[in-house]
Amino acid sequence: MAVPKRRTSKMKKRLRRSGQRWRAQKLNVCSECGSAAPSHIACPSCGYYKGRQVITVDEL
Repeated sequence: MAVPKRRTSKMKKRLRRSGQRWRAQKLNVCSECGSAAPSHIACPSCGYYKGRQVITVDEL
């Protein structure tokens, strides 16, 4: 069975895992109401997605 000859250093381990870091979600501007909405999700304030209304949102 293959066994590593040397221990992986802290630097090598951290460099390898640097791509797994948390990143903030990027928000797009809604074309209908102009509010910030996550991509590929219907706008939570107006209910539009790709130029058409997909959910009805009750105004408070």
